[in-house]
Amino acid sequence: QVQLVESGGGLVQHGGSLRLSCAASTRGFSAYNVAWYRQAPGKQRELVATISGSGELNYADSVKGRFTTDRDNAKNTVYLQMNNLKVDDTAVYYCSANWLGHIYWGQGTQVTVSS
Repeated sequence: QVQLVESGGGLVQHGGSLRLSCAASTRGFSAYNVAWYRQAPGKQRELVATISGSGELNYADSVKGRFTTDRDNAKNTVYLQMNNLKVDDTAVYYCSANWLGHIYWGQGTQVTVSS
C-alpha cells in the first residue's frame, strides 16, 4: 500500500505563490504517473496537472502558465508550484498516483487565496 502525504497548502494573497508537495512512501515512486486535482466547495473535483513516470507534463487550461509540476525522484516527491494565484484557485488540492492500474490518493491540503 502506497501512502501519499501532501503539504504546503495555506492562506495566500491574490498574486502570491505556494509550492505543494506530495511525498510517497514507496521507493518506486519515479515510475508512477501522478496527477494533481482540486475541489472547491460545491464544485466537482477538477484535474489540474499531471506528470508521467517519463516526465510528460499536462496542465488544465485554467492554470497553464501559472502552475508547474515536477518531481524529485531521490525524495519520492512530486511538487506543484503555483504562481500568480487567484481567488478562484481556492480549493482542497489532492495528489493521486497511478501505477499499473493501482490508484492512490493523498489526504488533501487546503489552499485559500484571499482578494
